[in-house]
Amino acid sequence: MRNFRHLVVLFLFSAPLATLAALSANDLPATSQWYFHADLEQMRATDAGRVLYRWLEDEVFEEVREDTGVDLNQEAESVTAFSVDGNGIFVIIDGDISQQTRDKVLAMGAAAGKFDTLKSGQHAYYHVADNGHGSGHNGERNVDIDMDSFDDGAFISFAIDKKLLVTSSEQGMRALLADNGRVSGSKGGQGTIFVISAERSFVQAGVRAGDLGDEIGWDSNILRNTEHAALMIADKAGKIAIEAQLVTTEKELADSLASIVRGLISLQMFNSDMDPKVAHFLQSTSVDVDDSTLTISVALDPETVIAAIE
Repeated sequence: MRNFRHLVVLFLFSAPLATLAALSANDLPATSQWYFHADLEQMRATDAGRVLYRWLEDEVFEEVREDTGVDLNQEAESVTAFSVDGNGIFVIIDGDISQQTRDKVLAMGAAAGKFDTLKSGQHAYYHVADNGHGSGHNGERNVDIDMDSFDDGAFISFAIDKKLLVTSSEQGMRALLADNGRVSGSKGGQGTIFVISAERSFVQAGVRAGDLGDEIGWDSNILRNTEHAALMIADKAGKIAIEAQLVTTEKELADSLASIVRGLISLQMFNSDMDPKVAHFLQSTSVDVDDSTLTISVALDPETVIAAIE
């Protein structure tokens, strides 16, 4: 393994989370800062999704297979990851995880340089970190932890039946193990992070945007006055529907953002060098405002979406 990033990618894509056909706010703690959910099984089950899935195979799975020897295409069905204020990152994965995958995950963890076996009650878990001494051939280091969210390493457990649990904090891991690998959702109460959902969602993601500008060093009035941002990619009558929503503090800001987006789309349409498929993407995009929520949406043939991505 060339890089600790490959191990983290493996955590995010290595096995099923079959219980979540679509993510809702009820599945996330109230203090969640961001979330990501990919339903790979849903992608494989629909005509529109299979095009997106083949792109994912080529761009993600192949690299992980080459670098780790683990074939995600054989086991991955879905994955959910989220960050909780004060408790770090959580990855909860359900499914039949092969012994071969378990062995490879632990072997890669051991290769990181620091590998400790720990216990919480009757449940075992592992702490994987880079102690600065992981090495490859000829004494060269082949593991490098450079992810801010995992700067204390990762905590991994297979102790709960048909679950792979990964957290960035020991406190988070012990809490998951104590609750049999479950997480208590917010039940959609006040202050819950915003989630866009559909019956056939492929990808869902979102962020609590209020403090995002400070975190990334971007002094933006728009970010300061945006409470939530969310994205969904789903199947809509054989097309790939993409929807993004921003929830602002005031309706006036949502109206202003809608005008800016419409203006940017109009300006781009005058670009004579633009690929026709990308131009079609822009022409098909709708921009709407409902009170303080700005919605940008488009539904396109899968091939057009992939062309725009590439």
